[in-house]
Amino acid sequence: MTGPDGILLRTENLTRSFGSLVAVNAVSLTVRRGELRSIIGPNGAGKTTFFRLVSGEMAPSSGRVVFQDADITGLPQH
Repeated sequence: MTGPDGILLRTENLTRSFGSLVAVNAVSLTVRRGELRSIIGPNGAGKTTFFRLVSGEMAPSSGRVVFQDADITGLPQH
């Protein structure tokens, strides 16, 4: 099931800080049904932290994660 605009997953200004270190800075991403996306960057760029935010392993400092039109920000992984 997707939203009326075909969006399956989206992040809106997703941010995670560890003290003064901003690991993920206001990332907005939209994935529609059938699309493939990749996250690339050098070591330490925040790729794993971003994935942990989307998967619910870690809560964001700000921003939100929306899956199939439901806000899942900060929900546990299960």
